[in-house]
Amino acid sequence: MKQKNIRAYLNHPVIPSALEVLIIVVLAMVPLLMSFPYKVGIYLTWEGAYRISEGQIPFRDFGLPMGGFYWIIPALFVKLFGPGLLSLIKAQVFINILSGLAFRSILKSLSVAPAIRISGVLVFCLSFSFRNYWPWYNHTVIVFGFIALAFLLRGIFAPGVRNARINLILAGIFTYISFFTKQDGGGLIFLICLFLIVYNSWFEKKWSFIVFYLAPLVLLTSLTVLYFSQWNFHYWFNYGQLPHNARVDKNDIIDIFMADSGWLRFYTFIILIQIFWQFKDWKSFVSDKRYITFLLLILGILCMAAIYQVTSYTPEDCNIFFHAFAYIFIVSNMVSVFRMDTRSFKFASLLVAGALLWWSQIYWLHMKRLFITSTNVNRHITSPTGENVVNMHNAIMYRKDTNRVEMGEWVYTDLPTLKKVKLPPPTADGIKRIMQLDLIKNKPDLKVLNMSELTTLAKEIPYQLERGADFPLWYHLGVGMFNRDAEMLEKKIKENYYDLVLFEDLPELNNFYPYRVQKVLQEHYQLVDSFLAPRSTVQGFVEVYIRKESNN
Repeated sequence: MKQKNIRAYLNHPVIPSALEVLIIVVLAMVPLLMSFPYKVGIYLTWEGAYRISEGQIPFRDFGLPMGGFYWIIPALFVKLFGPGLLSLIKAQVFINILSGLAFRSILKSLSVAPAIRISGVLVFCLSFSFRNYWPWYNHTVIVFGFIALAFLLRGIFAPGVRNARINLILAGIFTYISFFTKQDGGGLIFLICLFLIVYNSWFEKKWSFIVFYLAPLVLLTSLTVLYFSQWNFHYWFNYGQLPHNARVDKNDIIDIFMADSGWLRFYTFIILIQIFWQFKDWKSFVSDKRYITFLLLILGILCMAAIYQVTSYTPEDCNIFFHAFAYIFIVSNMVSVFRMDTRSFKFASLLVAGALLWWSQIYWLHMKRLFITSTNVNRHITSPTGENVVNMHNAIMYRKDTNRVEMGEWVYTDLPTLKKVKLPPPTADGIKRIMQLDLIKNKPDLKVLNMSELTTLAKEIPYQLERGADFPLWYHLGVGMFNRDAEMLEKKIKENYYDLVLFEDLPELNNFYPYRVQKVLQEHYQLVDSFLAPRSTVQGFVEVYIRKESNN
C-alpha cells in the first residue's frame, strides 16, 4: 500500500514539480548564508553594474567588446540592495533560479518522466548552478540561452497556434538577449535553436514557425546596431574585426576535444550506441518528432560545449552545462530500451542517490569539516617515537611564497561595499593607507584612474567614474581596450590630468593591465605605495601613484 501511495506521488501533477522547484530555490539560496573571499574578476561585474545603476549606458558612457545585457540583472540588484558586493551574490541567486527553471521547462516540454526529471534538475543545479556564487558573463550568456531554448520548445510543442507563436517570439527575444550578452555563447544558442525550428517546421509543414522566431531576433538586432552606432559600436563590439581578434580556431577545438574532453567524448559515444540500438529505418526514425528534437538538442549542446571551451576559456569549466543534458538523454533512452518503471519509488531514489554521489565534490567541500579532522597538510610531523612521518599530505613540501597569503588567513574590512567579503591582510592594509592619503581627505572632485581590481573604491573614496564613448570599461589590452585607448590614457597621464592612479601589476598575465601605460606612469608620476593584489591564483601588486611634487 505504501509503495502505491509513493507511486501516486510521482505521478501527481504538482508534487514532482514542487520538489524540482524546491531543489532549484534551496540550492540557489545557499550562498546567502556564507561569506566569501574576494573573487578574481568580480571587479568588472561590479563596475559595470554600478555604472548602469547610476544611469550610464553601454557604448555611450563606456566601451566594451560585447553587449551590455550581462550587467542588467547585477545593476538591478545594486540599485535595489546597494552597491556592496553582496548585491552581486543576490543577483547570482536570482540568475541560478532562472537557470534551473529554464532547464526544468526544457525537460517538461520533452516529456521527461518525473523521476528522471527530479534527478536531472539535481544534476543540473549541482554541476552548473551551485558552483556559481558570483555573476560572470560566460555563465549568464548560457542562462539566457537556456531561457530561449525553453520558450522555443514550449512553442514547438504548444497545443495551440497562438500559444506557439507567443513562445517562439519570446524565444527570439531571449536569443537576442543572449547574443548581446556575449557573442560566442549567444551565437551557438542561435544555431541550436535554428536547427530545432527548421526540423520542426519541416515536420509540421508550418514554415511560419521560423518567421515568428527570427522576426524579433532580426528586428531587435537591427535596432540595437543602428541605435548604438552613433557611439562607436562598430569599434567596440567584437565581430572579429580589427583591432579585435576572433577566438574561433578549428585546430584548438579539435585538439582540446581529442586531448582533454573526456566526458564529451564519452557522452557522444554512449549516445551514438543508443541511436544505433534504437534505429530501425530512416522514415520511422525522423518521424518521431519529440525524440528527434531531443536528439538534435543534445547533439547541439555537446557541440556547443566543445566549441565554447575554446572561445570562452575562463573559467576552465565554463562549458560544464552539458552534463545534465547528456545525463537526461542517456537515462531516458535506457528507460525506454530496458522498459524500467519510472513510477517506482526505488528507481527515483536510486537516481537521486546516484546524482548526489556523482557530484559529491560540489557539496563535500562544505561538509567535510564536519567529518574529517585536520590532515596536517604540508607540515613536518613526527610519530610518537620521533620518526619523521611522510604521507600523501606532506610528501611534497612546497616552499612558502613570502608574498602569498593562504585564504584561511584572509580578513574582513570595515568598508561597506566589501561586507562579508575577505581580502588578503596586505590588501586590506593597503586600502586603509589609500583612504588615509592627504589628497583623498582634502581634495574635492578627485580625478582617479583606477586600473586595478579594487573598483569598489569608486564608492568608498568616493570619486566620479570617467565616462564617454571612447573610455573602456576594463583595461585588458587586446580584449577590453586597445592601443587607441591606451594612447588616450597615456596622453592624460603625461598632462598630469589625474590626482591618483592605481595600477595593478600582473607580470604573469598577458597585458591584463597594459605595461605600456605602467611605463608612462613610472616616468611622469610618483609611486608612493605598493601592496598585494586581492588574488588567490596569479599574484600581482597594486601600485599607488600620485603627481610628482614638482607638478603639483
